[in-house]
Amino acid sequence: MIDVRELQKDFENIATALKRKGVDESTLDNLKALAQDTKLKRQEMEGVTAEQNKLSKEFGRYKREGLDIAPLQANINELKSNKQVLEDEVRVLEEKLTSIALGVPNLPDDCVPDGADEEENVVLETIGEKPEFSFEPKEHWDLGEQDGSLDFPRGVKLAKSRFVAMRGQAAKMERALINYMLDFNSKRGFEEWYVPFMANTNTLQGTGQLPKFEDDLFKIEGEDLYLIPTAEVVLTNLYNDEIIAAEELPLLLTSYTPCFRKEAGSAGRDTRGLIRQHQFDKVEMVAITKPEQSQEVFEKMVTCASELLTSLGLSHQKVQLCTGDLGFSAATTIDLEVWLPGQNKYREISSISNTKEFQSRRAKIRFKDGKKNILTHTLNGSSLAVGRTLVAIMENYQNEDGTVSIPDVLKKYM
Repeated sequence: MIDVRELQKDFENIATALKRKGVDESTLDNLKALAQDTKLKRQEMEGVTAEQNKLSKEFGRYKREGLDIAPLQANINELKSNKQVLEDEVRVLEEKLTSIALGVPNLPDDCVPDGADEEENVVLETIGEKPEFSFEPKEHWDLGEQDGSLDFPRGVKLAKSRFVAMRGQAAKMERALINYMLDFNSKRGFEEWYVPFMANTNTLQGTGQLPKFEDDLFKIEGEDLYLIPTAEVVLTNLYNDEIIAAEELPLLLTSYTPCFRKEAGSAGRDTRGLIRQHQFDKVEMVAITKPEQSQEVFEKMVTCASELLTSLGLSHQKVQLCTGDLGFSAATTIDLEVWLPGQNKYREISSISNTKEFQSRRAKIRFKDGKKNILTHTLNGSSLAVGRTLVAIMENYQNEDGTVSIPDVLKKYM
């Protein structure tokens, strides 16, 4: 969540930053009016409190001097009553302000380029060589249907569209990739966790999925539980409303989970294949850091995901997202896009974001620095989306007869 106090102190600069993220004028006007009303009402309440405290101190003198305390007591009682009314008004205004602020995105970093959408993202670096084929490479769904390893009709029969059933080599490679990715991350200092695949409202609000993106979540009927859209939610909120010892930071975490998304608003996009499914596997990285550590850790996470792709022999590029493509909670994001020869294009396979204190403010994740409690920074990144990695291996390692070779690093996991 954005800092409401900073909003009240420096509205114009914050509004300018939010406009870069696409926040509309009406929302900003509402924020400005509420922030100003809350500030003025709080000042009024503090003035009454100060006057009440001043008169209360007069009691001793009145008694010593034998003065009539009745008028003084009447004034104090009136101020006390007024203060209670003002406190209630301030509470209502602050709740309204917080409710709106929960739906406002994070401020983009100065380094983030302006842009309307993904077409204006900036390619920073291309890594690895694209494979060359002596035949026309197929797309992964054709390869999977040819050998029966990707069974989309049975996935639909069991659930609905955008589900798949895997068998044989595809099922084994999915499992192999999960284990390989977890081992890869663990060797780079990320501690492995096993976490719930469901989360409650408070947890999802802590990382910004609620209230903004409720329509994209699968809700458990009759329970305060949702299927998680990403392990970022549960890994980050392991430390919800906790104060961490400064010497424990940075915390580097990794976990495998299935992820569940309704993909609201994606009608007509990637309707074939594994790119955009309602259920998919992902290995996630999360970091919780001191503010001064977060940039270094951000670069470490980008490097980790990039080296993982390199180890699998997959050509990819690093892409700096522009303001129009930046996620709700992110201050800055670098995507990794893997080369898919069947589609003849690079496609996103990992997204690594620094949210600064945005999620920590919502989730109350702090660290102790002397006597002060300071908000941490939180970071998250895919390492990697497993299904999309399977897609990349199938398309990059395909043979003319439709079989798929196994990358050397995965052979012991198969």
